[in-house]
Amino acid sequence: MQGLRNLRVIDFSNRIAGAYVTKLLVDAYAEVIKVEPPEGEALRRWSSSGQELQGKDGALFQFLNTSKKSIVGNLGDPHVVALLEGADLVVETSVNGDIDGRALAEQYPGLVALSISDYGLDGPISGQPSADLTIQANSGAISTRGLQSQPPVMCGGQITEWIGGTFAAVAALAATRAARVSGQGEHIDFSLCEVMNIGSTTYLDLMDHLNGRPEPLGGPRSVELPSIEPTLDGWVGFNTNTNQQFTDFLLLIERPDLLAETDWAMMQTRMAKMDEWNEIVRAWTTQHTTAEIVERASLLRIPVAPVNSGRTVFEHVHLKERGVYKKNPTGGFLQPRPPYLLDGESPRPFEAVPAIGEHTDAIESRERPETGTAPSGAKNPDLPLAGVRVLDTTAWWAGPSACQMLAALGAEVIKVEAIQRPDGMRMAGGMFVSQGDWWERSAITLSANTNKRGLTLNLTDPKGLELCRKLIRECDVFIENFSPRVVENFGLDWEHIHEINPSCIVVRMPAFGLSGPWRDNVGFAQTMEQMSGLAWITGHSDDQPRIQRGPCDPLAGMHAAFATQVALAEREQSGQGHLLECTMIEGALNAAAELAVEWTAYGVELNRDGNRGPQGAPQNIYACSGDENWLALVVRDDDEWSTLKNLLENPTWANDEEFATHAGRRRKHQVIDEALASWCAGRELNETVEALLAAGIPAAGVWDARIQSQHPQFVARGFFEDVDHPVVGVIPVVRPPFRFATVDRWNRTPAPTMGQHNHEILSELGLSAEEIAQLEADEVIGNKPKGL
Repeated sequence: MQGLRNLRVIDFSNRIAGAYVTKLLVDAYAEVIKVEPPEGEALRRWSSSGQELQGKDGALFQFLNTSKKSIVGNLGDPHVVALLEGADLVVETSVNGDIDGRALAEQYPGLVALSISDYGLDGPISGQPSADLTIQANSGAISTRGLQSQPPVMCGGQITEWIGGTFAAVAALAATRAARVSGQGEHIDFSLCEVMNIGSTTYLDLMDHLNGRPEPLGGPRSVELPSIEPTLDGWVGFNTNTNQQFTDFLLLIERPDLLAETDWAMMQTRMAKMDEWNEIVRAWTTQHTTAEIVERASLLRIPVAPVNSGRTVFEHVHLKERGVYKKNPTGGFLQPRPPYLLDGESPRPFEAVPAIGEHTDAIESRERPETGTAPSGAKNPDLPLAGVRVLDTTAWWAGPSACQMLAALGAEVIKVEAIQRPDGMRMAGGMFVSQGDWWERSAITLSANTNKRGLTLNLTDPKGLELCRKLIRECDVFIENFSPRVVENFGLDWEHIHEINPSCIVVRMPAFGLSGPWRDNVGFAQTMEQMSGLAWITGHSDDQPRIQRGPCDPLAGMHAAFATQVALAEREQSGQGHLLECTMIEGALNAAAELAVEWTAYGVELNRDGNRGPQGAPQNIYACSGDENWLALVVRDDDEWSTLKNLLENPTWANDEEFATHAGRRRKHQVIDEALASWCAGRELNETVEALLAAGIPAAGVWDARIQSQHPQFVARGFFEDVDHPVVGVIPVVRPPFRFATVDRWNRTPAPTMGQHNHEILSELGLSAEEIAQLEADEVIGNKPKGL
């Protein structure tokens, strides 16, 4: 594998998001050079469980930094400047302006600079004191999760950083590809708050818009039912995204009598009768072991998984058989491999983690290479993936999000579905069944498919399958996320496609992989969160594990979009197409890596703790006066604790000597929480947030995701772009969570209606109007689901 061997990356980052960007790049053979202070970056000294590292690098740092190089220096040092002059990409996460990515991109022609920040580099809250909890609060993500009887709860496991790093890596690699061709650099302004809105609100703002913006009743938070359920020996996770899966679930729990009570099939009914529903389900699940339930549910093709922790995930037979976990070459603990396979092989084997400054005098400067020529006749010639043609046969959210990102970055993407089997995510529009063309009203479908053209083809009809093959002959990339056996039955697997088009890159996105005992199991984002540990680490400490509700779909999508670009780079070297295997589960396992490495390195099983976390003490969400006015507050260090005490007017309870240290405050968090809850209860939310921020303490109101497009930060940064859709009209749709200096607008066209471009695309294939009409008469193509 040649991969990205001629790509040089200078890494000034000092947080997980930046480190994961450069990890993805280095694992694809890019040269990544870390620039550190003499004491090393702070992540070297981090352990989520508070381990005494005694001068050694923490396990999380080691996971993130295999195969990289390290030099000691500052931005203005001659040896650093020399490296910048030949670099392709700079990654920086400066919070105090020490490094100005925009200025670097201007100073060094041809350089791409990626700036990752909490809220983006401009806007009214840019630069405010912040932490993961307050980022999630401002993004709307926290508001959507939990029971109405409890405070809303954050996604655990620092998922903001992981999903941010994945999206940012896609943007950075695309921009460097464009810079190599044009000689023009780029600046990428990346917002972690924006990425969490995409990853964990399921586009609730657009759903609210489609619903007419009704007056909100209570908070938007909810849970799925069924979801994570107790068993005889632990927890098991389900999801029932389709009517068939719900019907089969009732058979699983031996309650076929409930099929006659059709209201149970509606989530609203199950939520309204939650106690009754839970009693029905748990009367059965608690009488069976997790393994027994998983076996039975799998036979019924119900999405199911054990709810793993960082300890039990290593016991899963499928992960063991596929060899997902590899030994860290420096620390000796186990860590997940990169989340994709290229031609059946994992990319770069892990090499040693660099010591601080190990390569300071060992790296030679170079001239930045330029390769390729600008594509002619491309639809979006100024965008990085101009001239790349993608056939998108994916459904739901993970696959469509991968193809949407490729489309946003300039690829021509044709979305294929069938009137006999429409994209399942369209069925979420069923809540608008009283309105015309309800299948065009799914908020996720509308949000995750912009910039594509839409084509319907019945692949079970020989005529439809042959047209698909003709399209493949003209495409650079074919992407699918069917169950493995489905696409193979169509004859659209790697061997057949490679015969049709030897230069085509085939991207397969199965839930669990193309091999192993769970190869043909069904899985969705919820399943990945349950199996990887992300659900285990999310939820209140006195409650059950809770799914994060979203991140694993775009995580899978962006890992696939990144790997697709690696395969395109590989094709430039080999002249041949390549097979990519991008499993949902391995993307999730990388995002949950901290749970795994804390166990294998230190024997610590990290557990959920509500809105508390190791980054702050105190750290929690507190109710202010009024209804649903929640304050997110994080004290990151001892100085901020002293400042908070002053703001509280130094109450007697705060003078406990143990409160003087972070560890002491963590131990007595409950005492602090009770006092802060009492203080907040009589205070107005916005005034309290302003007072805390003015004192330098991270704070935010928990923003209601239903009205996220009204957030002043998102308004100022143009995060929501209006698009005019032929069925639902003008709607607010989020753009990618980054801005390029050279791009004014990302959503150029709305998501296509079903079969919207049938005539256009088939005419380009050479079909006559009469032939197209016959295909429609034969139901090979169409513009609405069959039977409606």
